[in-house]
Amino acid sequence: MIQSLYAEPDQGVSEKLCRLLFLVAALKDAAARHVTAVLPYLCYARADRRTEPQGPVTLRYLAQLIEAAGVDRVMAMDVHNLPAFQNAFRCPTDHLEAARLFVEHFAPRLGSRGVVVVSPDAGGMKRAERLRGLLSRALGAEVSLGFLEKRRSRDGLRSGVLVGSVREHAAIIIDDLISTGGTVIRAARACREQGADTVVAAVTHGVFAGQGSRTLPAESEPDQLAVTNTVPPTGFTGKAVGGRLAVLDVAPLLAEAVRRDWGGDSMPEGSR
Repeated sequence: MIQSLYAEPDQGVSEKLCRLLFLVAALKDAAARHVTAVLPYLCYARADRRTEPQGPVTLRYLAQLIEAAGVDRVMAMDVHNLPAFQNAFRCPTDHLEAARLFVEHFAPRLGSRGVVVVSPDAGGMKRAERLRGLLSRALGAEVSLGFLEKRRSRDGLRSGVLVGSVREHAAIIIDDLISTGGTVIRAARACREQGADTVVAAVTHGVFAGQGSRTLPAESEPDQLAVTNTVPPTGFTGKAVGGRLAVLDVAPLLAEAVRRDWGGDSMPEGSR
């Protein structure tokens, strides 16, 4: 079963989740031996820990619902916190990554210039490191790594100092999700201020919630934003952002993952 759990104008996340659970249960009632849920975008994946005493751990509750309906295996793409995702589920899980898609998209466009992969916060360094390794091999040259310190205040979230040199390099900002666009814009501005000659962003899930679809077109950063179609950018076309938005198709990656899963093979590096 394939169901990307994102909200649409005519169908909310809760309705999609209920439809998924009801159909899984019906399949099990009809004597299905094994049910794999392929969830390209997993709702509530960022609610993976308590942010205050006695607060909810929503991802764990979601996992319990999915397992109770009868799902035997879960496949998802670029969740926010991989250990939390793996620990939330008791059934087997497969975690897919869009890093290989981003490398295939950006590597031909970078040429021989120096490249730095930048995480918008220290928590995303493992994701940035995996992309850095793949890019280094694809370009045949060493790719550097950097990140932004993230500071919180009463007024909200603010990015701090950029750690790592991007001067006269192409900076690739990597993240799992873009919602309002504020994190990507702050990271892109920091890279530009530190002398990066090109700034692009690679983000798996283009949710574009709230003011996201209106904020990004008005900004000059980044030069290009690449997302995947785990969440189709409804009403947010490349023309709306002056041709700066590229949407990469995950269908071949999902198909390969399902084929390898049933064949007992592992996914190549950069896809898992």
